[in-house]
Amino acid sequence: MYKHILVPVDGSTASMAALDKAAGVARAYAVPVTAIFVIDPYPFTGVGADFAYGQDQYLNAARAEAGAAIEAANTRLQQAGVQVDSRVVESHAVWRGILEAAETVGADLIVMGSHGRRGLERLVLGSVAQSVLSHTKIDTLVVRAS
Repeated sequence: MYKHILVPVDGSTASMAALDKAAGVARAYAVPVTAIFVIDPYPFTGVGADFAYGQDQYLNAARAEAGAAIEAANTRLQQAGVQVDSRVVESHAVWRGILEAAETVGADLIVMGSHGRRGLERLVLGSVAQSVLSHTKIDTLVVRAS
């Protein structure tokens, strides 16, 4: 039924739960998984000379976080006996990066975690899972963190 699974990761408990669910589906259908970490290179707008320095610091930290999350994803999927590819993607919005990566790798299933934010936190931080669900035509399995 499925031929390729995409799993966005961010190192959180929710994304690790999504990896485990994706591994089960991948084993059942004998399909590969691509794990991605999306970096938004422009998460804030700044003015003045301090902005460039702040942007460089942010990107360095984001790339380090991406490397750690991707390494953890690779290890977890390989231990589950799943063929895995991974990549770090840059996109202006995380949900756009996920959908662009899904198209690039030919994914026909996205498995992603949800942090389950509510109220003001959801309003301020938004929901990547909700944005993906609103914009994709690809089957998407959302896994809630316990």
